[in-house]
Amino acid sequence: MIVAVDGPTASGKGTVAKQLARHYALPFLDTGLLYRAVGRQVAINKGDADNAADALAACDFPDSLLDDSALRDEATGSLASRVSIHPEVRAALNKHQVDFANQQGGAVLDGRDIGTVIAPDADVKLFITASPEVRAKRRYEEMAKAGGIKTYEEMLADIIARDERDMGRDEAPLKPAEDALLLDTSDLTIGDAVQRAIALVDAQLRSRS
Repeated sequence: MIVAVDGPTASGKGTVAKQLARHYALPFLDTGLLYRAVGRQVAINKGDADNAADALAACDFPDSLLDDSALRDEATGSLASRVSIHPEVRAALNKHQVDFANQQGGAVLDGRDIGTVIAPDADVKLFITASPEVRAKRRYEEMAKAGGIKTYEEMLADIIARDERDMGRDEAPLKPAEDALLLDTSDLTIGDAVQRAIALVDAQLRSRS
């Protein structure tokens, strides 16, 4: 069984996807982490995330970078959004994602183009979303606990800018697949969101049987 989970940053898709993988005993891949690693490697290389050649060169990052705590930083998230615009970068990372999705027994993948590009034939496609204001509040509170210095207003501006980049790019823009099941987590606790997602997956599987 392949489960594709897409959505914008801070929508809760990562946590939901991890819990789905645990619930259904499936391998899990956070595809956004790959793009964050590329963005981080660009910074390490002192390159320009908006330059396609610099971004492509950064795709050759060491596996150990995936364990770097800096990948979760807001700055790295912004770099990931910028490098993901380049078709060359997406092509370089797509094969790994496709192979992971199509492994024997299936998998759960979360990202921004899983249901539309990476696994268009996934058994279940979820699109997790929430309002920009709610997502900015979540990310602001998360970063504040970690010692971040951005204000809520700055975080909201970053969220909106990232959404515009992700939705407006020519290559694999962020959008729900036509057959995706929508889940708005704006007014849900993470526990409620996970239970709602499991119910949606179960219902979809029943409808296919």
